[in-house]
Amino acid sequence: MNKIRSVCVYCGSSPGNDDLYVKAGHALGRSIAQAGLELIYGGGNKGIMGAVADGALRAGGKVTGIIPRFLMTKESSQAALQRLDSLIVTENMHERKHAMFERSDAFVALPGGIGTVEEIIEIMTWAQLGHHRKPIVFGNIGGFWNPMVALLDHMRAQGFIHTGHLVQPLVIDSAEAIVPAILVAASTDSAPTEGVQAVIDKM
Repeated sequence: MNKIRSVCVYCGSSPGNDDLYVKAGHALGRSIAQAGLELIYGGGNKGIMGAVADGALRAGGKVTGIIPRFLMTKESSQAALQRLDSLIVTENMHERKHAMFERSDAFVALPGGIGTVEEIIEIMTWAQLGHHRKPIVFGNIGGFWNPMVALLDHMRAQGFIHTGHLVQPLVIDSAEAIVPAILVAASTDSAPTEGVQAVIDKM
């Protein structure tokens, strides 16, 4: 059984074109807090990213923001950053992603753009390489991730995902159902979350 203490959320720093996305961000943040879990996220206060943090904070949850120095004034404000329980400022995106990974026991991708795709795909790549066995979730709000799921199925069918048993992201349509699904997945997986040390050492 893998212990879930924190959940990392990747999502857009923009609200998108459907109010459903921001509402889902609030709902997920609230759900994480109500489960007694810590939210790990990108530190911004705009768009869906801001909604997730606001939802968690309003529900009394612990929130850690991890943000590169050059994005501090673009994606957030000093007042918003002071609301967080913990703020980690990195020098670049690479450091940010590693810090988010190290502090998180599960990963969720809500709707977002290229950056969100890049982040969740990297986490899936690390899983495929044996780096970790932490739960991975596509928050498929309004069917947003259907094209991505179809692409992954296509890659698998064409023989390009050779260790598919290590990459089995959950696809959850409701924001409120994401945390319960993570907790169930963690309780049924007996593999260690930290992965294989020999593989990690080579990365």
